[in-house]
Amino acid sequence: MLSPCGRAALAFMSLQLLLWRETVTIEVPQHPKILADLKQPPTIIKQSVKDYIVDPRDNIIIECEAKGNPVPTFTWRRNGKFFNIGKDPRVTMRKRSGTLEIGFRNGGRPEDYEGEYQCFANNIYGMALSNKIVLQVSKAPLWPKEVLEPVVVTEGTSLVLPCNPPPGLPPPFTFWMSSMMMPIRQDKRVSKGLNGDMYFSNVVAQDANNDYSCNARFPFTHTIQQKNPFTLKIITNEPYNHTSYNASDTYVGRKVSESTPTFLLPLGSESSKMVLRDEQLLLECIAAGLPTPTIKWFKKGGDLPGHKVKLENYNKTLKVIKVSEEDAGEYVCMANNHLGSIRHSIFVQVKAAPYWLDKPTNLVLAPEENGRLVCRANGNPKPSIQWLINGQTINSSLANPSRQMMGDTIIFRSVQIGSSAVYQCNASNQHGYLLANAFVSILDYPPRMLGPKNQLIQVVKNNRTFLDCPFFGSPHPALRWFKNGQGSGLDGGMYRLYINGTLEIKRARVEDEGTYTCVANSILGMAENQVRLEVKEPTRIVGAPRHQSAIRGSTVRFECKVESDASLPVSVEWMKDDEPLYLGWRMKKDDESLTISNINEGDEGTYTCSVKSEIDQDSASARLTVLEEVSLNPSLSSGLPPDHPDPPLDLDLSDPAARSVRLTWIPGNDQRSPITEFLVQFEENHWEPGRWQDLATYPGDLNSVILQLAPFVNYQFRVIAINAVGQSKPSAPSPRYKTSSAAPDVIPRGLQGWGSEKNNMEITWEPLLDLEKNAPNLQYVVWWRRKDSDAEWNNVTTIGNKVVVHDTNTYEPYEIKIQASNDVGPGPESNVVIGYSGEDKPTNAPTELRISKVNSTKGHIHWKPVDLASVQGEFKEYRLYYSRESSHVPGLLVRKENKTKGFYTTMAEPSAILSSLVPFSRYKMFMVVANNRYEGPPSNTVEFSTKEGVPDAPPFFRINRRGFDTIHLEWDKPLEPNGILIGYQLKYQIVNASRDARSQIETFHPNMTEYTMRLPDRSTRYKFYLSALTQVGAGEVFPEDSPFFTNEAYIDQVDIATQGWFIGLMCAIALIILILLIVCFIKRSRGGKYPVRDKKELPLDSVDQKDPDGSFDYHSDEDNKPLQGSQTSLEGPVKESDDSLVDYGEGGDGQFNEDGSFIGQYTVKKDKDETEGNESSEATSPVNAIYSLA
Repeated sequence: MLSPCGRAALAFMSLQLLLWRETVTIEVPQHPKILADLKQPPTIIKQSVKDYIVDPRDNIIIECEAKGNPVPTFTWRRNGKFFNIGKDPRVTMRKRSGTLEIGFRNGGRPEDYEGEYQCFANNIYGMALSNKIVLQVSKAPLWPKEVLEPVVVTEGTSLVLPCNPPPGLPPPFTFWMSSMMMPIRQDKRVSKGLNGDMYFSNVVAQDANNDYSCNARFPFTHTIQQKNPFTLKIITNEPYNHTSYNASDTYVGRKVSESTPTFLLPLGSESSKMVLRDEQLLLECIAAGLPTPTIKWFKKGGDLPGHKVKLENYNKTLKVIKVSEEDAGEYVCMANNHLGSIRHSIFVQVKAAPYWLDKPTNLVLAPEENGRLVCRANGNPKPSIQWLINGQTINSSLANPSRQMMGDTIIFRSVQIGSSAVYQCNASNQHGYLLANAFVSILDYPPRMLGPKNQLIQVVKNNRTFLDCPFFGSPHPALRWFKNGQGSGLDGGMYRLYINGTLEIKRARVEDEGTYTCVANSILGMAENQVRLEVKEPTRIVGAPRHQSAIRGSTVRFECKVESDASLPVSVEWMKDDEPLYLGWRMKKDDESLTISNINEGDEGTYTCSVKSEIDQDSASARLTVLEEVSLNPSLSSGLPPDHPDPPLDLDLSDPAARSVRLTWIPGNDQRSPITEFLVQFEENHWEPGRWQDLATYPGDLNSVILQLAPFVNYQFRVIAINAVGQSKPSAPSPRYKTSSAAPDVIPRGLQGWGSEKNNMEITWEPLLDLEKNAPNLQYVVWWRRKDSDAEWNNVTTIGNKVVVHDTNTYEPYEIKIQASNDVGPGPESNVVIGYSGEDKPTNAPTELRISKVNSTKGHIHWKPVDLASVQGEFKEYRLYYSRESSHVPGLLVRKENKTKGFYTTMAEPSAILSSLVPFSRYKMFMVVANNRYEGPPSNTVEFSTKEGVPDAPPFFRINRRGFDTIHLEWDKPLEPNGILIGYQLKYQIVNASRDARSQIETFHPNMTEYTMRLPDRSTRYKFYLSALTQVGAGEVFPEDSPFFTNEAYIDQVDIATQGWFIGLMCAIALIILILLIVCFIKRSRGGKYPVRDKKELPLDSVDQKDPDGSFDYHSDEDNKPLQGSQTSLEGPVKESDDSLVDYGEGGDGQFNEDGSFIGQYTVKKDKDETEGNESSEATSPVNAIYSLA
């Protein structure tokens, strides 16, 4: 029962968890610009193993690598004290790394540097810790000198030869050999124990033929030490005759007293064993006795876990791989022979070093956000949890009001800038410890767009469309989409907004075209990007080619009419029988058809029209059949074209047999094309009733054939006639005919063995077809055994098509065979095929990966191969993973894309060429070895850079504006400069110029993207070639032709109102008009007549009205009509003007000639008093006259 205080605390914690609002940690994108600006605490990324054994012959390297921004600095502790590296001349630390190198070129003992090391990586935001690395030097001590007396033993008794190898670090591997370096043969009677001793269950006389020497192999030094050999003297009751040795009777008929089993190892009736979780459990029972006892294993309270238990050393050793808690319990080994049996119980306890349940991970939070670090571990006994901050216990660190400890969890509330740190969680018990670093980084970062600017996306109408808008910010910005800069945010209905910023348009329509803007907002600012969407009509074939039959020598035409979006270029390609069609002289292609003239038999086939645009495609096919020429003999042809033949008639069955029957029919009319063959089809009513299948074809001159049939099938038949035009309709079916049953006569196909797991083999095959079963109750008998062994065949009978063999060794070859049988009997056996059990992950990694001879696009890679035995499967390839990390071009963003390339080689010094690299870029690569299922561990990671290369072509180059004698060129920087741009090179020459004509060359600075040039002759066309330049040279060329100039004045996108000549011309015209208006005003003020001829002789039309003195009548008949388009008074409506310059022309269409002179005819007539005409001062003013002209 909980106390009141305990219940109150529990209730308080429950309330806190209930009210807890957890903020999802910010995921920082791996974007180069963001990572360059992002400040982060240190993170340990590489360190040596906890128990680190080194070879005394090599320099000692203790690894410690960390990342962070700013770059971390490193310090070390040795045996809990500060390790001053600067004071020891043998110890150096790698640059920008914490890795220690201890060299002994100038003396010193590696043993002096044994101890416990720990690395500390520090920057202004925190400190990360490595594991405690226990450094030990490998030892291979000599075997102590000893004199071994001969071992005397009575025949039939047991014997133990001790090995007692010298203690090495790591422990040596032991094996027994004779002094002649021949391995000691081991079997059920004689075997080596796990402790290295040699055990004889019973001794036979021939055991004295050898001496016995224990050997110890030390893995680090690769040395083997040999113990002085044992010599055996066997006491026998009867003389031993070595010439009468019989393997089945080791005592050769001599009387040797038998004995009941006794245990040589372990002793007593019970023992105990402790093993750690995930390790390997080895239990051993070795028994003495005559005859040699047989060992069997049991587990009380349950069965042995068969999927991970393996019996070795002739059943004397029980191995359980990757032990778990359920493997604890009592294991019993029993030794028995015909005299009796004996048992031994081994009580297994499974303990566990700490292992993670919830490992703490890095936490990136924005100011005022909440978060938590969780550290949960399990073990046996239960591990204790200790939290550290920057390497110090939390209790000894400064108090933080936003941090709260709750057992294995640290809760952060309303975090503030400046509280970033690295937290360590240490979980430990008596069997080991775990140490994890997890930083808490408080990040404030204004919103930033990560995608390309102003991207153009073209989609096909009615298709689902995604508009991407990758972004980042801390706090996490709110993102909204707008169309054409208007309205509220787009979400719901036909739109769907994803959390990563992507906007989905469920069905794009023409009205969805426009500019879409994504806006990311947070308290730190705003960022936006635009995507322009264009919706295009689909590319469709509306007039598809049709199947055609044509006579040899004639002409055929296949139609392919296409409808597509007018703004998208479309290409049409033709194929024949899925191969590109070569257009020779007989074939002509236009935009809507393919024409083939003088066709022959080689033209017969399937023709496909394929049409493609930038965003979609369509295709359609038709078949061409080439016919023989129609006979001109009237007796054979009525002049009609050939047609499909009529179906055969009157099908009849005769001559029945077990597997055959005769089918006879009467051919139908050939319809003016000879029948070339008959197709016989069958239908059976058991497996697939109603489905007609092809049985055989026969020449057209036969009408009676013997059909070869399968057993146990109820057949009926029909016949189809075939001529040059095609097939006839099927005939009426024949009567049914049923064949009798028989044993299978087909061997199952596709027999193979392969492993789906590392300790099994799946044997599979293709089941027999229904018509191959031959009788009811079909079964398969499968045999298998290990290859190159004399073991008995294992077999199983099944109705399926798979058998799984369990408890196999990894990638072991097996012999496999199969046989089908049914109620009648068995069929033939298959040949033996070789199958393999399952593959496991390769254990070794390629080493010493490096690259040499790197140029701009390729490099030579080299590596040390792995031992093929470590592949644990079929060696497939060395697989190289490489990625372009960044470009050396300042400000150029690259898309990181992991690529792979495989190399198959078994050479001792393998090398290969890595090509298709991007110039002037930084790459990372590592290598693994792969079998058919798994990849091994990675090799060392190599960073390298490609050299500078020539640039790509500019993304566009166009002539978008021109004047009368100038041409304006525009381009953009290459998307991949492949180096530092130093400028652009423009070559140009006259189109269709002679070969001797030289090209003109212009060069520009790298920041220029447009150029206006004056042409000496605007009627001449030029060919331009633009390329970007780096120090290596000129890049890919972008060619472009200048546009055509016509004889008329041509102005393309030029504002004529801004041209100087036009402004001057307009000023001159305005001045002339003003002078004319003043003259008119003066003359009118005088009244009467206007002597035009006194000023200038002008030709008069017949409509002119003259007075006898040669002057004009001033007023016109048109004066009473309102002036069209005349302007109203500034102060209100006025009467119609009695006088206007419009009246001096015809209909008011006054025009100016090219030199600016006024053109018009003065056809006026006076029908009012001059005083009336002079009353309107507004109409006669120069200002109102100008308004009238306007």
